[in-house]
Amino acid sequence: MTDTQAKQRITVLGSTGSIGTNTLDVLGRHPDRFEVHALTASSQVEAMLAQCARFKPRVAVMAQEAAGRQLAERVRAEGLVTEVRWGAAALDEVSFAPEVDAVMAAIVGAAGLSPCLAAARAGKRLLLANKEALVVGGEVFLAAVRQGGATLLPIDSEHSAIFQSLPDDPSTWGQRIDKIILTASGGPFRAREPQSLRDVTPEQACAHPNWVMGRKISVDSATMMNKALEVIEARYLFGVTPDQLEVVIHPQSIIHSMVQYKDNSVVAQLGTPDMRVPIAYGLSWPERMASGASPLDFKSLSAMTFEAMDAHGHTERFPGLQLAWQTLRARSGSCAILNAANEIAVEAFLNRQIRFDQIHAVNQATLSALTLAEPGCLDDLMDIDRQGRETARGFVGRWAS
Repeated sequence: MTDTQAKQRITVLGSTGSIGTNTLDVLGRHPDRFEVHALTASSQVEAMLAQCARFKPRVAVMAQEAAGRQLAERVRAEGLVTEVRWGAAALDEVSFAPEVDAVMAAIVGAAGLSPCLAAARAGKRLLLANKEALVVGGEVFLAAVRQGGATLLPIDSEHSAIFQSLPDDPSTWGQRIDKIILTASGGPFRAREPQSLRDVTPEQACAHPNWVMGRKISVDSATMMNKALEVIEARYLFGVTPDQLEVVIHPQSIIHSMVQYKDNSVVAQLGTPDMRVPIAYGLSWPERMASGASPLDFKSLSAMTFEAMDAHGHTERFPGLQLAWQTLRARSGSCAILNAANEIAVEAFLNRQIRFDQIHAVNQATLSALTLAEPGCLDDLMDIDRQGRETARGFVGRWAS
């Protein structure tokens, strides 16, 4: 076997986003272990062209046709050998391609669900950074993982931390775990007066104190909807009940999450707030390899503090968090409605159509307005997603300033 054949071939879905670029940074540190089979993006032609020039993928996919045609012209002009495709079908194709060993799923939003399902059905090592695959997909997605024999590895820092803190044998989790504790930084408004949140600007909401992220996930962190989605994701990833999930605010983002066992011992994963750590762990699991992140310096580390969610006004400040438990206890498909509504609400806020505090209002109103049949397949999920978005747009239009 040659060195090239021995390398793992990787597809990176969403390669121009923050997770995608961090993934490529890690892959670039280990050229002896990995080669890039495919990169995908939505519309950032210049960024994708630069990635094609450096990593020389066999295929590059743009979700939008106009961007794909533009990229194809630029690739030809630069003399690159990468094949350019576009559209939803092409995203699925590079996810289940037989020559691909692992898929980094980092497309933001429900648009990433179909290629995630494709990779699951093809039995890939699926590195899941797309919360929506589980939040929207739920049992439909897990069934595809089981049927395809895929290896599902969480990449979100919190879920990776939980995975690293659990026993190696998943069959023992139910007997040994008391609860899972997800940590949250509290975002940029942890100490802000709840009554003043109506005046928050998109620029303020996107200025996270610890993490460098895209605009949508930064707003989700500011509302703590990202944590609500992570609670839902943890429920499906680790097979626990909603009552076994807890959130605690940890402003320093050093402890990424914890597992409390039946004997009340707690196992936690610590590290610098750098997404390359969980990315490297997912790529190398069950081994470990260099990530490029700085090590923790315990000699200079500041104090680590924790705040309960029902203290310091956090319940009023972050009302969206409770929607996680509300939807998990409701009819199947409710989590998909919540995700759809939140995507529309955040987009409207970033476009200055609604106030920051109205993001939660749109989400709650959309959940209250819809009662749908339980989903059994991808088409059902996409229909729920469509109805959730349409309903949320109606509320945005009603409240738009």
